[in-house]
Amino acid sequence: MQYIDFKNFINKEFILTETQFSQFEALEALYKEWNSQINVISRKDIEELYKHHVLHALCIALYLKFNKTKIYHKLLSEGAEILDLGTGGGFPGIPLAILFPKCRFTLCDSVGKKIIVAKAVSSSLGLNNTTCVHGRAEELKQEFQYVVSRAVSSLDKFYPWVKDKFTDNIFYLKGGDIIEELSSLMQKFKLNKNNVSTWKIDSYIDDSYFINKMIVDISK
Repeated sequence: MQYIDFKNFINKEFILTETQFSQFEALEALYKEWNSQINVISRKDIEELYKHHVLHALCIALYLKFNKTKIYHKLLSEGAEILDLGTGGGFPGIPLAILFPKCRFTLCDSVGKKIIVAKAVSSSLGLNNTTCVHGRAEELKQEFQYVVSRAVSSLDKFYPWVKDKFTDNIFYLKGGDIIEELSSLMQKFKLNKNNVSTWKIDSYIDDSYFINKMIVDISK
């Protein structure tokens, strides 16, 4: 997927300003430049940046648009404090920060070189709604309304890192068969089945890359 294909897709899904389109377009050159210095994206994936990373991140917004409409419009109109834990080079946080400029994103990762990239990309894009933190979740003192993340670890390991850090929802990008993983999570932390749901990305995007990829929604 080239930028023009990505632009055509999101132009049908979201109402964006020229500034936002310019920020999305700038991502490819920025990540290729930084990836040549600090390898945070595989060589194979950097050629599919828009599909494998940017669009994948924005699937959280698509999920909200169609399944959590009130949250979606709240993020657009009012904003919220959002934690992206294990952000790596800035995913899913940076694409979401472009899409939701009224939200305030804390991009946190325990690997310093990855945060260098996330911070540099955010700065180059002129994003004033991101804060990049080198550290672990337990070191964060702030409380967030939402947590986003992309397959940092198994859910039963991830959840205790953030369970006292959010007030509303976790939106977690995950792939593969996660039935046992969800069962373990719910049993271990006594989560109600009504508070855990999944959305298959390929139910909306017809592309082989998104087969078996989903969003796990965990609410308080």
